Amino acid sequence: MEELNLKQLTLAVRTIAEEKNLPEDVVLSVIEQAIAAAWRRDNGERDQEVRSELNVNKGTAKVFVAREVVEVVGSDAHEISLEDARKVKKDAELGDMIEEEHEVSTFGRVAAQTAKQVVLQRLREAEREVVLEEYEDKIGTVVNGTVQRVEPRVVRVEVGKANGIIPQSEQIQGEYYNVGSRIKVLIKDIERDNRGPQLILSRGSEAFIEYLFRQEVPELETGAVEIKTIAREAGRRTKLAVASTVPGVDPVGTFVGGHGTRVQAVMNEVGDQEKIDIVTYDANIEQFIKNALSPAEIARVEIKEADKRATVYVNEDQQSIAIGRGGQNVRLASRLTGYELDIEQAVAATKPADKGPRKNIEDSLLDAVEESTEE
Repeated sequence: MEELNLKQLTLAVRTIAEEKNLPEDVVLSVIEQAIAAAWRRDNGERDQEVRSELNVNKGTAKVFVAREVVEVVGSDAHEISLEDARKVKKDAELGDMIEEEHEVSTFGRVAAQTAKQVVLQRLREAEREVVLEEYEDKIGTVVNGTVQRVEPRVVRVEVGKANGIIPQSEQIQGEYYNVGSRIKVLIKDIERDNRGPQLILSRGSEAFIEYLFRQEVPELETGAVEIKTIAREAGRRTKLAVASTVPGVDPVGTFVGGHGTRVQAVMNEVGDQEKIDIVTYDANIEQFIKNALSPAEIARVEIKEADKRATVYVNEDQQSIAIGRGGQNVRLASRLTGYELDIEQAVAATKPADKGPRKNIEDSLLDAVEESTEE
């Protein structure tokens, strides 16, 4: 008959604490939860309020069962009559919680198994909790990790002592992850749910791009330039609105770097398939919208401040550039500026004056080519 021996348990507290690198009081509390669960299994009901106290020096345990003092007892497991309550505690009143004490020395086989399962499960959770607490102050920073497993919806990555996941929404679209490869990841959050704490990692967020630029642009640290807003569709395109606080400093040039080296370093990390547009932030919203829609040339902008909407007029040849593939350029510009943008074709009031001979030469060349193909 397998029994849960309390003396062995109390000896185990210290050993487990050392092996698992956990504080002794954490291990003790886990074992006390297990004793309560085992007692409930042997003597009580599933949802009874039971707690236990382990005396490490003596190797004994006490179990405390809490019941509410009521006039009419509906359930013995949860309630106690005033009369019985006063036998335990003389001044008991209705509505009080009365704890009754039980000495415990051993448990039956089934209860012992219950206790073991509880200990193992809770220890795993406690271990993860302790490891993750170290990452609490690293939220928002980028670390190196190793890809452990690639699943359909998540990528599991080992970072230092902890394991984290990159959910699909935080991955870079079109990026392939090979098991064993080293990647940079942003520690986005620690999620706590029923399954225990989980480290959430990201490569697809705006914050990841911002961190990469911080590594490349020392002027960000000195405060000479700043990133005002970022809009990103990971794996496709990112727009950054940047500004300079120092007269004479060109913010866009600072971010692009000589021969584009700085922006290229960021693109090397996120993949060349992602385009990065760096535009100048402007306090004048009309000008900011024009900048945000680059590389399209904008004829004029009409702003409806109350609706946070703007109608943007562009010449016919600029319309598809302004909208972008699949509406991406206008979508990101909207997120960057905080205004819903509608692209309309500008109607010229009068025929524009000739822009000079170059256009005519091209036109006559095209006409000649068309004529020759028609013959």
